[in-house]
Amino acid sequence: MVVLPVLSSLRRCASLVPPWQETRPRARRRVGAAPPGRRSWMAPDPGRLADGPARRRGGDGGPAMTIIDAHLHVWDTARLDYAWLRDEPHIDRPMGFAELAAERKPSPQHVDGLVFVQADCRPDQAIAEVEWVTSVAADGPIVGIVAFAPLEDGDAVSAHLDELKEHELVVGVRRLLQSEPVGFSASDGFRTGVRLLAQRDLTFDACVTHDQIDDVTALADATPGLRIVLDHLGKPDAAHPESLGAWRSSLVDLARRSNTTCKISGLPPQLGDGDWTPATIRPWLDTALEAFGADRLLFGSDWPASSGHTTYDRWLDAVLEWSTPLSEDERESLFSGTAVRTYGLDTP
Repeated sequence: MVVLPVLSSLRRCASLVPPWQETRPRARRRVGAAPPGRRSWMAPDPGRLADGPARRRGGDGGPAMTIIDAHLHVWDTARLDYAWLRDEPHIDRPMGFAELAAERKPSPQHVDGLVFVQADCRPDQAIAEVEWVTSVAADGPIVGIVAFAPLEDGDAVSAHLDELKEHELVVGVRRLLQSEPVGFSASDGFRTGVRLLAQRDLTFDACVTHDQIDDVTALADATPGLRIVLDHLGKPDAAHPESLGAWRSSLVDLARRSNTTCKISGLPPQLGDGDWTPATIRPWLDTALEAFGADRLLFGSDWPASSGHTTYDRWLDAVLEWSTPLSEDERESLFSGTAVRTYGLDTP
């Protein structure tokens, strides 16, 4: 196991909650809410809510805390075209809430709400994806949608963003960068696009690989009014532990920008196989905690994209176990508070 030094200066930096996280009054579907007469697969059945310390606030037997999964996908391959799934035969089929419920049964862990993140369908189907997800949102319940927009189009993306804003569940945009060359987000068109995004009070989910994290830092500097969420810890090369130092350096630098947060998600695929353990993931999660602080971290399952390397509950249980030493407030931020503040989710 890699033993990390105590980064006191980083702790001081990470403990500062950005002003935009203080209050976000935008109304959305209420976390944990379902239409009258309907029970979401997320809702707890009497007597099935986990009683163990991992589920409890602060691990001390207190009341069960709220859990929001801030990064989940669903798709229907009969409705929309997802070219990338042809290389992933184990999930190249409809993956919705029925499939998730079947996988989780009989999990005792209650999840109160989901943030859907665009699943990279054909770009011209982006609005149709939002419309379809909205139509099934109550089954989750989905409490926020991070949609696709071609931000590199600059001023021309305005109409697309305005159309997204007409859908009340849309809280942000993700334009995948992981398959683009380093420097893609520094183009004039992209910088214009993200400024338009910030003007509409929408977040930007940055899905990059470890060698692109510095680009996200530059983007945060160039658009300080933009809320940026780093997906999947910046996809470290976790199959090679010796790479931790370089990744850590980039992550720490990004975390110094107060308009950034980081998702604890998507790590199992980066580990190279499904044989990971709590000890395997700890150095990577500890580094993110030291860099950002719990009040700027968000839990995400990355279901079903990570399904070849983990199940929904294996990852959830692992993060719950890892976070047990944290305080009640820190765990509340990790599992719901940061998502609520960052995406402007409504709560009861």
